[in-house]
Amino acid sequence: MTASAGTRTRPAVAAIRPRARRRESGLLIIVALVLLLGSVSLGATQRELAGQKVTWLPADAGQLVVYLSALFGAHLALVLAGRRSDQVLLPTIGLLAGISLLLMERLPQSLVTQSLAGRTFGLASIQLGWLLLALAVITIVALAVRSDAWLRRYKYTWAAAGIALLLLTFLFGNEVNGALLTIQIGPLSGQPTELIKVILVIFLAGYLSEFRPLLVEASMRLGPLRLPPLPYLLPMLAMWAMALGIVVIQRDLGAALLFFAVFLALVYIATARASYVVVGLILFAAGSVVAYQLFGTVRDRVDIWINPFADASGKGYQVVQSLYAFARGGIIGTGLGAGLPLVGGRLPIPAIHTDFPFAALGEELGLIGVVAILGLYLIVIERGLRVAASAADDFRSLLAAGLTLVVGVQAFIIAAGNLKLIPLTGVTLPFISYGGSSLLANGVVIGLLLALSDRGVEPPPPAPAGRRRFAFLRGSRQGAG
Repeated sequence: MTASAGTRTRPAVAAIRPRARRRESGLLIIVALVLLLGSVSLGATQRELAGQKVTWLPADAGQLVVYLSALFGAHLALVLAGRRSDQVLLPTIGLLAGISLLLMERLPQSLVTQSLAGRTFGLASIQLGWLLLALAVITIVALAVRSDAWLRRYKYTWAAAGIALLLLTFLFGNEVNGALLTIQIGPLSGQPTELIKVILVIFLAGYLSEFRPLLVEASMRLGPLRLPPLPYLLPMLAMWAMALGIVVIQRDLGAALLFFAVFLALVYIATARASYVVVGLILFAAGSVVAYQLFGTVRDRVDIWINPFADASGKGYQVVQSLYAFARGGIIGTGLGAGLPLVGGRLPIPAIHTDFPFAALGEELGLIGVVAILGLYLIVIERGLRVAASAADDFRSLLAAGLTLVVGVQAFIIAAGNLKLIPLTGVTLPFISYGGSSLLANGVVIGLLLALSDRGVEPPPPAPAGRRRFAFLRGSRQGAG
């Protein structure tokens, strides 16, 4: 039977054929061995400190088995689905999340408690639950996203959703350490800025890929700088205003710094014009000076950064204790479970599970462990930029680069804050800090990167005639200015 004239036939859906992912499976076995060794070391130290007989058993074998089973389950789902996606991202994230689980097992379980169905769960159990949900999100997004049309087509809708989340946080948010950060729904609370960072990248990828030619061709002059036509410059100025507004309204330095750094990086990647970055830095510096003069929270953070020892037992207490922790760790560390001496019967850093996990790991794993953890984030960045460089069109390339920058910049901000290289901010260390909203949002990021790296995804729509690919990740310098 032949189709009648003018009738469009749908292509046959290819059968799903499992595809071995040998590199990923080999790396996951290494991850499992590293986490098992870490758990055994932690268990031995904990038993020795408790005056018990030292046995070479994991600190919590049940939680480790559950986590590793979920990690290998995500791998198996990708194998059965026949995906041809990146095989390094999942093991790298799996190791970072596994380190988080070991850290939460090592910390006092009373730091966070949650009652459910008549049972009370401690810090490690709650974190394990969020890690399992994050792995599920990674797997579902990696398998479900076969076309990016719903992302690129509704970029302004995504931007409106992000603004709405900011307004909800301002109206109904709870204050944490002087900043409006969380929204609580029943027993659950989360930080909307974690989701907004993903929305921001989707909007910027859509906007910059669509208007790149107009942004590259400068038609206005501001002193020595060349700028695009005003109608196309306004959305970028709006993003600067939103980043500054986060500081003004929510007093959230970390989110503002993260958003604006990712914004400037994406603008430069798309246009290769350093003048945009210069203008952005000047505007951000000016806004920061104004915020320092007007808002006490900003002023306190900067003053603590400059000299935390001026009030070492007060406002600078956590930063000072963080520096002491790195000093105690030295090169090889004190060992898992052997650090964090109590001060007055309490942990030296109250927010150690959220804002200072890097300091805790620096003390117990030492300089070697810190460098290894930073190396894992560099692997994530390298794999993400590799996905961006091999993407089929501008939107996918910018989206992959932006998602990668979200993880990399956020890790740098919190690590640098713990080391007193920049003022301390309220962002989390991706996949290591405690927190469900952070883990789930970063799970979406990794899931999208896996989906974008899949060589079997639906091809992008044809680009308009005359549209040039942006050059930064391709090695070309066209349009530089």
